[in-house]
Amino acid sequence: MRYVIAFFFPWLSLLLQGKILSGILCLLLQITIIGWVPACIWAFTSLNRMYADRRTNKIIKAMRK
Repeated sequence: MRYVIAFFFPWLSLLLQGKILSGILCLLLQITIIGWVPACIWAFTSLNRMYADRRTNKIIKAMRK
C-alpha cells in the first residue's frame, strides 16, 4: 500500500515516514511535471531504505537474545 502512495503522492509517503522537510521538498519537486519522476524515485528509495532498516534492526535484536 505504501508503494501505491509513493507512486501517486511521493511527498505524502515521505511525510508518513516522519521525514517532514523531505516531504515538503518532494512536494515542491512534484509540482513540476519533470520533477515528478525524480520525486517518485526518491519516495521509492526512501521506502526501500526504511524496510531495510527494519529488517536490520530485527536481525540485531534476534542476535542479542
